[in-house]
This record gives sequence, C-alpha cells and structure tokens, in this order.
Amino acid sequence: MAKDKLQFICNECGHVTNKWAGQCTACKQWNCIDEVKVHKPKRGSQSNRFSNYSGDKKIQKLGQVSTQKQARTTTDIKELDRVLGGGLVPGSVILLGGDPGIGKSTLLLQVTAHITQSINPLYVTGEESLAQIAMRAKRLDLSVDALSCMAETSLETIMDAVLQQQPDLVVIDSIQTLFSEELTSIPGSVSQVKETAAQLVRMAKQHKITVILVGHVTKEGSIAGPRILEHMVDTVLYFESDGNSRYRVLRALKNRFGAVNEIGVFAMTESGVREVENPSAIFLSEHKADKPGSVVMVTREGTRPLLVEIQALVDQSPLGNPRRLSVGLEQNRLAMLLAVLHRMCGLAIHDHDVFLNAVGGIKITETAADLAILMAILSSFKNRYLPAGTVIFGEVGLTGEIRPVQNGEDRLKEAAQHGFKAAIIPKANAGQWTKKLAIKVIAVAEVNEVIDLV
Repeated sequence: MAKDKLQFICNECGHVTNKWAGQCTACKQWNCIDEVKVHKPKRGSQSNRFSNYSGDKKIQKLGQVSTQKQARTTTDIKELDRVLGGGLVPGSVILLGGDPGIGKSTLLLQVTAHITQSINPLYVTGEESLAQIAMRAKRLDLSVDALSCMAETSLETIMDAVLQQQPDLVVIDSIQTLFSEELTSIPGSVSQVKETAAQLVRMAKQHKITVILVGHVTKEGSIAGPRILEHMVDTVLYFESDGNSRYRVLRALKNRFGAVNEIGVFAMTESGVREVENPSAIFLSEHKADKPGSVVMVTREGTRPLLVEIQALVDQSPLGNPRRLSVGLEQNRLAMLLAVLHRMCGLAIHDHDVFLNAVGGIKITETAADLAILMAILSSFKNRYLPAGTVIFGEVGLTGEIRPVQNGEDRLKEAAQHGFKAAIIPKANAGQWTKKLAIKVIAVAEVNEVIDLV
C-alpha cells in the first residue's frame, strides 16, 4: 500500500507546497496554509466511483457527432429560464452565488417545489435543518409534499442517496459546507471545495443529472473558494442587489448553454422571490423629464434591451482638485468623455464636480451609454432639460464622432413600446427601417451637434 503523505495547501489560491510556511509564495497572503494528509483512495470508495468518467472515450470524427438539441426542463419562472438560456439542461452544473440573505435559498426552494410536477428533484441542505426548510416552505405557501429533502454535509452519503433515488435535479446548499471523508482538511477549505465539486461534476455528467451548487461570496464580492470552481461548472449565476432595494438582478457570468450577461429581474416579497416581467418600467418608475441632468438611455443586457435613467450633477467645486464620482458606470469612461467635451466642444468644466449615477442600481459597462452620459452632463451644466419622451444611445469616439452601436432596431422598438416619442441616435444606426417605427429619430454624427440639441 502507498504511504500517506502530507501536503500544505493555500486556502486563498490553492497553491501546493511540501512544507509549511507563514506566507504563501504564490499569492503572498499570510497564515493561509493548511496541512492536508493525502492518501490513495480505497478501491470501490465513494469518491472513486465517478472518477473513471472522462466524457466520450472513443475517438470520433467531429462531423459524425450527434448535434441533436438537448431537451430542457423549464422551471416555471420565466426570468430564470431566460438567464439559463431556456431552462435546465440534463447533465449541466450550475453555480449560484450572491450576498447572504439575498434570496438564493428561497429561489431554489421555489424552483424545486414547482418543478416536482415534471421531474424528480432532491434538495440537499448543509446549513439548515429540515424543520427550517419546512417552515420556510409553509411561510411561502409552497406545496412541498412531493419534494425530497436531505440535511447532510458528507459527500459520500449524498452520492449514495443520489444513486438510490436517481433524481433528475440535485440542489446543493451550499458547496462550502460539504466535505469528503477522503480528505482531512476542514469543510470550506480549498481542497475540500475543489474535490467535492469535481466529484459532483463527474456524477452530473455520467448520470445526466442537473446539479445546482450554491456558493458563498467573500467580502470583496467574488464567489468564495478556488477560482477553478467557476471553470469546472457549465453556468455561473450571480445575484445582485442595490443596498436596501427589494429588487434583485440575476446575471449569467458564464453560460455554455445560453447568452452571457443575460439578466433576470426579481422582486423580494413576503411570499418569496417574484419575477418582474417588465424591468424597464421599474427603472423608470420615478423618472421626471423636467429635471436638468436626467436622460433616459437604452442599454442591452444579454439579449434584453432595458430603459435606464442616467443622472448627472455638475456643480462648482470648492476644492482645488474637483471630484469625479460615477456609480453604476465606468469611472475611466467618465474621465475620457469629459476630455472629449473639453477638446472637441470647448466646454471647460475642470473646476466643477461631476457626479454620475445609473438609477436603479444597475451596472452599465457597454459604450452605448457614452452619448447619454454627455447629454446628462451638458443638461446639468447648462441647467436645461430635454423634452419629455426622449431616449438616447450611442458611442462617442476620441475624435468627437458618434459611433454606431449594436442592435439599434431592438433598442428603438423597446423605447417606442414604452411610449417614447423621440430618439437621439448615431447617424450610422439610422436607416430606412426607422421610418416604420412610431418614434421620431434624430441622427447625430458629431458631438458638436449634441450641444445644439441641448
């Protein structure tokens, strides 16, 4: 028999060394190295049961591989199905992260309770007792008579239950609470998270079981555990929330079966997490058109166009170094646009504070917000507001030109659907098709033209 040996693994980055040290040589963190006893697994052990799976072992010509579309299972929650790409795919592994108390467990309990009519789910909790799960289901008025639940943290015990019950969906809440008896490290350590996740991925692929893993987040906002965890799974979903707001945004950071950056909007209510079918109406619920510094743009998250209000406040600065603050928008992009405004338009606001905000807590990273940011800054600086019912989008180049953006037609259709009467867009996005829309299109090619409009 092979002798057991000791290894020392960093809890922060997963770096492996043969001796203990106070500081990890890879990530430079202190007091993060744990001692782990590594030994050869026993023949027929649970952790080795799925280790022989490595996909299709036989070499095939790629043109002969079947490309038949896999049947998906809908969750009866349209916003969640949208983010997943149409529903649950058999054999896929989904990682769901988010801040504590944001609604991860509540959402998954609702999904498993609703889906019992079509498939056989298994809800495994390592953080709560079954009595707590039953009390939550009763409070949410969910029918859970047919839902199989299990309070367990041992990976081997969970795999035994899965082999006996043969469920179609397994929910693990959470991956940081699981431990394998083959490792001596504590639950939540890098080695435990890595090993338990690897075994669950093998199980899902071999038996065509959909697995949903709930992941904790660190104080920096990233999913706790090794970075390789996000590479092992098929889909990474992240719950976002704006402070005390009751609205939640579910974003797909990675998806092998759908669009990346697709979002779903939910509202946290007394009866659980409820989907919001028209998120644009929420982001514009308190928009007032007769206020300087406020404009509406059409952004795009995944395949969905969204109407978002951009607010800017430009004020005389009492400081020698004026402040530049951006919430929900890129800080570097704001500095670049202010430089373009000064160089190409001759408007110097170097002695003014500039504050920028995307209302509703949504984060906008695409360049289509450039023109709306400029219009909001000009509106606040000139103390003039845009006409009611006007929407804006477009990218601004360093030479002052207004560049086109993708999916301009979908953006205009979304604006027209919500009652907007006019749209300021890049000239390259305007065509003959715009005449068919019930919205007036104002095409601009240079930043100087924007000043005249304001």
